[in-house]
Amino acid sequence: MNIACFETTPTDSDRLAAALPGHELRFFPEPLTEQNADLAKDCEAISVFIYSELTEKTLSKLPGLRSIATRSTGFDHIDLDECLQRDISVMNVPSYGENTVAEHTFALILALSRNVHKSYARGQKGDYSIDGLMGFDLAGRTLGVIGTGRIGMHVIRIAKGFGMHVLAYDTRRDVFLSEILHFRYAELDEVLESSDIVTLHIPLLESTRHFMDHDKISRMKRGSLLINTSRGGIIDNPALIEGLDRGVLAGAGLDVVEGEEHIREENQCLHKNCSARKAEHAAENRDLLSRDNVVFTPHIGFYSQEALLRILDTTAENLRAFADGKSINTVR
Repeated sequence: MNIACFETTPTDSDRLAAALPGHELRFFPEPLTEQNADLAKDCEAISVFIYSELTEKTLSKLPGLRSIATRSTGFDHIDLDECLQRDISVMNVPSYGENTVAEHTFALILALSRNVHKSYARGQKGDYSIDGLMGFDLAGRTLGVIGTGRIGMHVIRIAKGFGMHVLAYDTRRDVFLSEILHFRYAELDEVLESSDIVTLHIPLLESTRHFMDHDKISRMKRGSLLINTSRGGIIDNPALIEGLDRGVLAGAGLDVVEGEEHIREENQCLHKNCSARKAEHAAENRDLLSRDNVVFTPHIGFYSQEALLRILDTTAENLRAFADGKSINTVR
């Protein structure tokens, strides 16, 4: 089977090549887009990460495509309706780094609660004063967890280890685990209004795009923190900026931001022809990421050695199964 793999590093290439003997693999460091789709025009399968744009126009340039293996849990970058029309199987990696992303969530929380990033920035300037760097204990504070899937549950386990109270919101409630882990499900309003820190662990769907909008952020406890390690589109950027400006939020910890795929294109957006929305996202993100009460990491919550190997191994397993006429980890 001919397989084109996009957004790959040398580590990815070596691991996938070793796990898929007998197949013809090509590796490309850039995302798959409409403009470079010819690189995979004769392939039966492709493997991508989240920055590849698998739109109707891109897929129309891949007439022989039968399978897509995304190296991610989320699949909002893939037009599933178009895949259905073209009878293209879509496989994901449903489980690879629940603990990995949960640990990163607390890295962001601690960076804010103990002013780690501010202290580092001062030290780089030779300023070792502690004025304005007083933090706060997590013990006794209330963590609001929105989304209690695998990652959300790991976050709750870690929070209990810090001695935190936990309120959780989800449309599906696991009452058994709530009793085991000693947390309480509550309505969304209570979670927003009562939590010192709110962390987001929901998928990006049309129904959840801009889930955290002006209304919801305005209902958060004054001086609270907002953490996002899910998808950038879950938060409406202007609403987040307003919440920070008004002091509703004392800070934000972001592993993802809306329009993050355009951050690398920022200079092009500033100096060349660029869509109005791309330019708007670039401006919003410059505003957000320049603030000393915003901690940002470039979508690396998943990026540990162990999680990366699990992603690659599951992707290889998905492609082997498809080549053998089997169906595993399919989302379409």
